[in-house]
Amino acid sequence: MPDWVTQGYTEYAHRLPAKCSLHLKEIPAEKRSKNSNIKAIMQKEADKLRDAIPNNCRVVVLDVKGQAWSTEKLATRLQDWMMGGQDVALLVGGPDGLTHEILQLAQEKWSLSNLTFPHPLVRVVLAEQLYRAYTITENHPYHRAG
Repeated sequence: MPDWVTQGYTEYAHRLPAKCSLHLKEIPAEKRSKNSNIKAIMQKEADKLRDAIPNNCRVVVLDVKGQAWSTEKLATRLQDWMMGGQDVALLVGGPDGLTHEILQLAQEKWSLSNLTFPHPLVRVVLAEQLYRAYTITENHPYHRAG
């Protein structure tokens, strides 16, 4: 990832307290070429994603067909997740999306936007929005000042 992605992600991830920590598990996308078998590639990526999900974890996939949440709704979801006592795995698919199998693992499907974002930007936006949502739960001025 470019330096700006690492810096942006790290900035917001480090702002979150231990009780709401954000840990990145990067699963590199499989190599693609003009003649690649996309279905097979997606399955390999799905296998790696599934293996990376911790046991007893709530799974939330980012999916264009998921529900669009306002920042305030995300804050409510974040509070619910924290009160639920489970870790939460937020899954972002590869360039071709997520397999049906991975989508079926999800307890929730969240759409960041109807727009299509490059993966590096998704990482930064996701970290910032989680931080922003957390500040709402703590009545911190960041959300209103941002």
